[in-house]
Formats: sequence, structure tokens, C-alpha cells
Amino acid sequence: MPTPPEAKSPAPAVTRAAAILSLIAQEGRPLGLADIARRLDLAKSSTLNLCIALEQTGLLTRTELGYGLGRATVELGGAYVRGFDLIREFYRVCAASPVLQHELLQIAILDGTSVLYLARHEGRAPLRLSATVGDRFPATVTAVGAALLAEIDPAEVAARFADPSTLPSWTAHSTHTVEGLLAKLADTRDRGYAVDEGETNAGVYGVAVVLPPRRSGDEPLALGASLMKPSATPEYVRTVVAALREAKEQLTSPSLVVD
Repeated sequence: MPTPPEAKSPAPAVTRAAAILSLIAQEGRPLGLADIARRLDLAKSSTLNLCIALEQTGLLTRTELGYGLGRATVELGGAYVRGFDLIREFYRVCAASPVLQHELLQIAILDGTSVLYLARHEGRAPLRLSATVGDRFPATVTAVGAALLAEIDPAEVAARFADPSTLPSWTAHSTHTVEGLLAKLADTRDRGYAVDEGETNAGVYGVAVVLPPRRSGDEPLALGASLMKPSATPEYVRTVVAALREAKEQLTSPSLVVD
């Protein structure tokens, strides 16, 4: 992780504290004080003070393995997700669909060059290698990412992904060039839905549609399904896409808008 851009921050201590939380979240495990300080290029003494303050607020917890995320982060994350009205309806719609109730479904939002997963319906056979709530995946290799990026002007997409590091190759099928990404997004727009043909996981076939904002100022979300490749026959993919579109209509119905 790069050093926090303190020179541009109006509150460097807050920036450093946020960097500590982000680092531990990305690692997915507790980290020792020395490791945190080294990874963020911070003085060990100031890192200790920040960790103590974060522990006092419940944002960090200290264990014998080091500092991990505290319960307050769960409360904050839950409050953020509750701000999306349709996520509360997502689980009901999934359970009521004869097709989707059996599949692994996710809702994600675009965040820079990544997608952040906000909700997940397990279905009948959960995929352990697929993203779960709170995970970030590169937008370029996911169906939900392609669905959301296809809504953006191609020139902006090219600028956003000009840095090669934003185009990682997770499998041999991953889109890893700007030219390839723009071509994939053009196909997505023509097709009306996005696909992930083994780009995230070689054994998984993903499809996704965009959930347009229900209120002015809201950001679009994407609804995706992750299928095991052997079951992803052309006929079944069409069935799942039709079910996703039906779910989209239910989730974006004006009658569900909450003022």
C-alpha cells in the first residue's frame, strides 16, 4: 500500500488512521504494530498512538496476533449498506425467484477502478472463491464491473485505466489492456448485459445487469450471478439473464422508492 498522501491532507492524522484501517481490511487478518508501521512507512511511536486511539473508539481491537478490525467497523459498514434501499429488497426478490433462488447473486458498486460488494445471496451451492460482502475486486475482470463501466463514456474509461496496474490478470482469460476493455464494454452495451467468461475464476461464468439509480444523486449498482461453468450452457445463461432482468424491474420499481 502506498504511503498516505499526507501533504495533500487537511488532517494528516485522520489520513494515517484511515490508512491503518484500510491496510488491515485488505489483509483480512490482524497485523502487528511493527508490520503496520513498516507497510505504511510511518514512525512506530505515532503508529502506536493511532492504534490506541482507534482501539478506544472500537474501530480496532487488539489480540495476541496484533491489531484487527473492531466491532465499530461492522456498525459503520452496516449503516452504509442500509443507505441503499434496494438492498433490503434484494434478498426477498432473490428468494422469490424460481431461477435466482438457487444461484449465487451479488450486488456491487463501482469505486474507482474496483467494485465493492454490498450484498450476497448464497443460493444452493455457494462458491467459496467468489466475492463476499465487503470485498473489492478489479472492475475489469468482473461481470458487475463491466456492467457498470459500460455506463461510462469510453474516453473516461480509457483515462481511468491508463495505469497498467489497474488491469490485473487473474486468469488467462482476464482483460488486461485498455483496448480489450473498451471492446468488451462495447459488446456489453450491444448485448444489454455483461459477462465474465472465466476472467475472475477459470471455473466461473458470470453475468450482470445494471440497476439504475432510483433517486437523483444515487449511484448505479450492478446485480450479478456467478455460475459454475459446466452449468452455464447458452440456454441456461439466457434463463438467468431473463431472471436478472425481471429482478431488476422489481428492484428499480418507482413504487419502492423511499423519500
